[in-house]
Amino acid sequence: MRYVVIGAGAVGGAIGGRLSQSGHDVVLVARGVHYETLRRDGLRLLTPDGTHRLPVPVADRPEAVELRPDDVLVLAVKTQDSVAALDAWAPRPVAGGGTAGDRLPLVCAQNGVESERLALRRFRRVYAMCVWLPATYLEPGEVTAPCAPFTGMLHLGRYPSGADETARRIADGLETSHFLAPVVPDVMRWKYAKLLSNVANAVDAVCGPDGGAEAAALAERARAEAITVLDAAGIDRASAAEQSAARDGKMDMRPVEGGARGGGSSWQSLVRGTGSVEADYLNGEIVLLGRLHGVPTPVNETLRRIANECARERRAPGTITAARLTEIVNAA
Repeated sequence: MRYVVIGAGAVGGAIGGRLSQSGHDVVLVARGVHYETLRRDGLRLLTPDGTHRLPVPVADRPEAVELRPDDVLVLAVKTQDSVAALDAWAPRPVAGGGTAGDRLPLVCAQNGVESERLALRRFRRVYAMCVWLPATYLEPGEVTAPCAPFTGMLHLGRYPSGADETARRIADGLETSHFLAPVVPDVMRWKYAKLLSNVANAVDAVCGPDGGAEAAALAERARAEAITVLDAAGIDRASAAEQSAARDGKMDMRPVEGGARGGGSSWQSLVRGTGSVEADYLNGEIVLLGRLHGVPTPVNETLRRIANECARERRAPGTITAARLTEIVNAA
């Protein structure tokens, strides 16, 4: 089994790097300066157990990868980039005949719950992955993953539901590579539970990770609103007790010598000035469900709008204080 990791940022770099370090066959797919650095110097993966220089094969486009029947595609781009990536990879030919969309399994290793739906339009075999993996990608060629003894927890299952031998084989590879990888028949329960945490990403991005008590209060308001919406929609999710039992004592944040420190995935997008964030598929998912089920969502709607504005205008985190962001939300 070979893992083709589409998007070698924080999540993709950590997953691909750990798999490669453990002897698995991996190809990383990256762009621009990040690709050039990976091709020239390899991946620099910083973890609590040391700094690892990993000469992982890398490609900068689908045409540069000759797909094999034993390939697993791991989609690790941000959700706003999913359509472009899926459209590029689904029609690619596979050795022996057929296309990637017809023959290869695709794993959505992403926040939110939308990419699986997008993928299923293009791929027959889609797997959802709930990614609990604190990692930072700010510099080309370098990823910091500060958790130990396990680097992350990656619940995995067939989309929309079920578990099969392919999922178990993928999980076996991950579990030999510093990850917890439970195979579950109801993986979307875990992804909706993670979504409740991810609605705070916009606050973290806009105000910076040190926004203080006001930022924490605003994040909790977004989460409470999201819970009301998911309840109205009748959407089940893993409980806080289930989540704690799964990871407590297994994933502790530890110091990483020389490693980048910072906030979550949306914060990293603003720091790198990418021009976009995932807010449409995190806070925006709550807004969508709220509109479908008649629940007002002023907090998440405002956070979605402000986070997108900051990304488009390439503002750095912290240019809007938590107090000011709270005023904007209250006005809504």
